[in-house]
Amino acid sequence: MIIYGLSTCATCQKARKALEAEGREVVFRDIRADPLSEAELAELIIEFGDRLVDRKSNDYRGLSDWLKASEAEAQIAAQPKVMMRPVLRDHDSFYLGWDETVQSAVLSS
Repeated sequence: MIIYGLSTCATCQKARKALEAEGREVVFRDIRADPLSEAELAELIIEFGDRLVDRKSNDYRGLSDWLKASEAEAQIAAQPKVMMRPVLRDHDSFYLGWDETVQSAVLSS
């Protein structure tokens, strides 16, 4: 399983710890240190669309008006921290966030 997120993100850390506690092999990818390629970002946009951008974050509010009006790919490419996180990839399945629905889908499965 791959977790895309930020090493400083508390929710990403919780997801990683929970998955590792379940014995899952987890690869953590810090999207700030190792940005997504165009192909990887396009794949996530196809899966989640505009939900991939965290419009409630301070980082999003700090974007220029031009970037706010741009596509999600441009926003995330310019400022990776605006990506909603964590994004979990389990083979061909993708999950966004770490709410109860995601947890029940990926833990003990």
